[in-house]
Amino acid sequence: MAFGSFRKKLFGPVVYWNIIAMLLVGIALFIGLNVWMTKYTMHGESVEVPDVNGMMMGDAEYALDRLQLVAVVIDSTYVREQPAGIVLEQKPSSGSRVKSGREIYLTVNRKQKPTNIIPDIAGNCSRREAEARLRALGFKIGPMKFVPGDPDWVIALKVNGREVYTGERVPCDVPIVLVVGNSTQRSREDIGEIGDSSDFEFIDGETDGLEYYEEEL
Repeated sequence: MAFGSFRKKLFGPVVYWNIIAMLLVGIALFIGLNVWMTKYTMHGESVEVPDVNGMMMGDAEYALDRLQLVAVVIDSTYVREQPAGIVLEQKPSSGSRVKSGREIYLTVNRKQKPTNIIPDIAGNCSRREAEARLRALGFKIGPMKFVPGDPDWVIALKVNGREVYTGERVPCDVPIVLVVGNSTQRSREDIGEIGDSSDFEFIDGETDGLEYYEEEL
């Protein structure tokens, strides 16, 4: 009698409905999880990265935002010929296909000219060492000026015709003129023996009427 009662309950409609309900809940959970995963990973969805090089930063952000892409500035540099705030480089490059929400890394043109401190060079370096140290700091090297002194030894530094000193901060994009010693004291005839005199500009010396020159690099 007890076994028959248990059998009726085991195969009764309540058990069937519970099983059906569990199956429906399982199917609903599976569908919901699949939809969430598809949306989260944006499976199969991609957009083409637009070309924002040459755009002002605000315009680049707007163009990327329209495609659900995120503009991120990772670096800045200074290019005199370009306006401040313009995009100089982008990664990924234009034409690449990426998922929505991807960050696009931008390099923009900074507003201020880069400057650096003049190192201890004058009276302390040879010409080659001075050039290497200045270039390593981002400076440009202009034409050299030769004056009486120890050969190939840097006597002074000049920027825009003005002598600059150790510790002074100057713009990196303005050429630095190295004033270098030249004990040979070459004349126009000396230069003519070496090569074409059009490569040199003669200037009047200040000692014994000798003539010195500036060499264009």
